[in-house]
Amino acid sequence: MAETKGPAAIDPRLVRKLADILTDTGLTEIEVEQEGLRIRVARELTVAAAPVTYAAAPAAVSAPAPAPAPAAAAAPAAPEPPTGEVVKSPMVGTVYLQAKPGDEPFIHVGSRVAAGQTLLIVEAMKTMNPIASPRAGVVLAIQVDDAQPVEFGEPLVILE
Repeated sequence: MAETKGPAAIDPRLVRKLADILTDTGLTEIEVEQEGLRIRVARELTVAAAPVTYAAAPAAVSAPAPAPAPAAAAAPAAPEPPTGEVVKSPMVGTVYLQAKPGDEPFIHVGSRVAAGQTLLIVEAMKTMNPIASPRAGVVLAIQVDDAQPVEFGEPLVILE
């Protein structure tokens, strides 16, 4: 029985074709929209699907205990990641920080953005998808590099 969503009925052959694309490419999710009909096919990787390797633990070797390092020589702590609202990738794709190569990036750290303003673009299946700011604020951090592949749910930008 065909399920309807919007003005058209879902074609089971299209769903099967999308599932085949997921299998062939190793993607975890794919979404298409055409004529008001949106179809999203996703698969969840299970622990059993992930390869597991085992290695024997090396034998313990008795060694003299090192002298404690002076407190002043302690390694500096890693900086705390900024806290704020995280804008995550809504899809698998490639992120671009500007409209086209050589253009000024959409945002910089410290930029003030308005609700709905384009923060960056995620290309998926040769379609450029602008990622808009969910609210007005200041860009605290950009978590991705230009032309970097991203996964669904991966942090892109942190807003104050």
